[in-house]
Amino acid sequence: MTDAPLTPATTDDEEWRTYDEFAAGIDTFRLPNLALAGTRLGVTLSDGTTLDFAFGTDAVTWSAAGAITTATGTRDPYDAVAVRDSVVFVNLPLTSIEGEALTLVYSTATQRVSVVHSVIGEQDSSGTPRVKQTFWAGTIDGQSVSGSEPGPSRDLIGKRNLYRYSPEHLYEHIYVSSQRYAWQCLEGVQRGHGDMDLSTVWKFDDGLYLFCFREFRIAVASVWLHDLGYDLRTTGIFLGLNGSGESEHSRAGGHIYPIGSVAYPDAQPV
Repeated sequence: MTDAPLTPATTDDEEWRTYDEFAAGIDTFRLPNLALAGTRLGVTLSDGTTLDFAFGTDAVTWSAAGAITTATGTRDPYDAVAVRDSVVFVNLPLTSIEGEALTLVYSTATQRVSVVHSVIGEQDSSGTPRVKQTFWAGTIDGQSVSGSEPGPSRDLIGKRNLYRYSPEHLYEHIYVSSQRYAWQCLEGVQRGHGDMDLSTVWKFDDGLYLFCFREFRIAVASVWLHDLGYDLRTTGIFLGLNGSGESEHSRAGGHIYPIGSVAYPDAQPV
């Protein structure tokens, strides 16, 4: 007796899932939240931009000057995850500014910081993802800095991983170059769907990679911190437009299962 073949989901444009449909439950296997109440954090980015955060129980009062600007006393929600003992992933799903998110990763061991600013564009532009992302490296103010500055990395090129976010969410990623990755859904409402989208990879620390993508077909982008060390966990967020055309923020996370890699013998991807 043989198993019946799996029936693939249709991939017609009419069946392409909206962001809120596929994101529902994608945080099931996410690491637990971390309370930062009472924590004060000053950050200076490589271009001189300064940020100051005063964290409460579920909201942060913050200000920024430079490439990112907000008034002193601006208040927004936040969520934080201890990815490692000394590394924290923090996202501000901004309510003070519509359609924007500010994500930072910081290490209390090296005092290094990475910041990603995600912004939904006002309108669609053919051939360009609607959600844009800007990246910075920085340091925690008043601390002795060690280790390498976070920055673009080619380390994931050629790697192929599975990502299990919930019992109903299983995706495959193939990192094809420094600018693009391919994905397909193996389990979930997007089963049978896949694409190749723009992506950015930064190395934050040993085994820790900031992976961000921007989709072409729908207005959504994501920020992930992949821990490819012993833990093989990922923590992330989404920002995009839901099926009603409204901006929406979602948390995400789960387990990583490496399933292969290739090495290019001569000519290399961009």
